[in-house]
Amino acid sequence: MADKDNIPQFVSNDSFMADKNYVKWLSDLKKRIRIAQVKAAINVNVEMLKLYWSLGEDICNKQKLYKWGSNFMKRLSLDLRAEFPDTEGLSFVNLYYIKRWYTFYSSHSDIFYQLGKKMAQVENSVLPMPEILQFVPWRHQTVIVSKCNTIQAALFYLNKVIEGNMSRAELEHAIEAKLYEHTGKALNNFAVTLPQPQNALASEMIKDPYKLDFISMKGKFDERDLENKLAQNITRFLLELGKGFAYVGRQMEIETPSGKSYFPDMVFYHTRLKCYVVIELKVVDFMPEYIGKLNFYVSAADELLRGDGDNPSVGILLCKDKDSSVVEWSLRGITTPLGVASYQLQEVYDRTMLEMKQQSSEENEK
Repeated sequence: MADKDNIPQFVSNDSFMADKNYVKWLSDLKKRIRIAQVKAAINVNVEMLKLYWSLGEDICNKQKLYKWGSNFMKRLSLDLRAEFPDTEGLSFVNLYYIKRWYTFYSSHSDIFYQLGKKMAQVENSVLPMPEILQFVPWRHQTVIVSKCNTIQAALFYLNKVIEGNMSRAELEHAIEAKLYEHTGKALNNFAVTLPQPQNALASEMIKDPYKLDFISMKGKFDERDLENKLAQNITRFLLELGKGFAYVGRQMEIETPSGKSYFPDMVFYHTRLKCYVVIELKVVDFMPEYIGKLNFYVSAADELLRGDGDNPSVGILLCKDKDSSVVEWSLRGITTPLGVASYQLQEVYDRTMLEMKQQSSEENEK
């Protein structure tokens, strides 16, 4: 038994905490511990996913070779849980997802080419797990393979989870809102007004339509009413705009050298694009003259807001609806980066969803 008298006793010394060398070392040590914890969690996730990948391949191969039916997976789940009662992920439902996950990605060989990798086979002909899958938690992956029909959509959401550290709830909301289908679909002139890679990032930033189903506008309303609602729900609006947007303000005064003032609806800063984003709101359909006003506001933001290290400002016009041809013609010859998108309010969104459900029901009946 250890001698208590030989154990060093802790003596509080507040002056020691004022030692700059200790404080600096302690801060560094905390960072190292956090990094180690993150790496350990990632390693655990990677090893688990590697096991799931090989298990998914085994299930597919054994069922094909021996003509085993679905009862085989139920039997397998019972046997594995009996041997490993404290191990999660061995339920029949999870085994089903493992098989579905493996089948989805292994049947899309173009995933390797899209990731810039060759379809290299290892010596025993086992298909290697795509590297991107290693960085996404398992529960996120089950959501993606359950709700995505194409490899392009799956890769889009995998990258979104990695880039934005999305929670599973955020991922489900993004898929439900059809983020993949809408991202980059807004009409814009970024290809001719912004250099690479900023034009690609800007095109990815803007989508169409924007789902403003978190606000309800009753009766007649104007741009200021819509702006007030968005400002009151700025957190939800930022989520709908997407990662990277930071709210700067609304109705910010822009004063010209002659002393005349103008007030753009809402101003944001995009942290990835490193530029100001001016958003103008319209409660009616797009009209060509709206481009001139937005063009002015973006030019003014470049003159009065843009600082050293900032990229050219971007303008986004949100309107009730638009004619694509009219928008395209209106953007020709404009040298400032502008985009035009529509939005859907709560009533419109609810009606659209109801129509989609009715159509789906009619198709199922056929």
